[in-house]
Amino acid sequence: MTSNEQHRSGHVVIGVDTRKPVHVAAVMDTIGGMLATLTIPTDTGGFQQLLDWATPFGKILAFGVEGTGFYSATLASFLRRAGHKVVEADRPDRRLRRMNGKSDTLDAENAARAALAASRQPLPECRRRSRDDPSAQDRP
Repeated sequence: MTSNEQHRSGHVVIGVDTRKPVHVAAVMDTIGGMLATLTIPTDTGGFQQLLDWATPFGKILAFGVEGTGFYSATLASFLRRAGHKVVEADRPDRRLRRMNGKSDTLDAENAARAALAASRQPLPECRRRSRDDPSAQDRP
């Protein structure tokens, strides 16, 4: 595991590169700074280890999980049952991966970036509070 001592924000996103023998996770703050990485086994104990490791970094906005296929479906389900938002991160283009080489850590970082982008999406107009709503008075 690698770690940075200073956290730049109280909110984080987690990206996970999913593979058969192990999953690689990366935690990123909301301004795109990488804070740490972790490799976990692909079982319930490893999933709990991921949550225990990620929680001290701050409020988790979302998990970006690379694909939701066979290797990642169990992880995504575990995270959702634990109350977390899970975003499917697209797998990198195979042609680019062949040219640049395979890196589980880089794939986990890209999955975190997908989660960060998804956490910044504005609410659809129908989900926003109306100006007639008395609880909306604190909005500009």
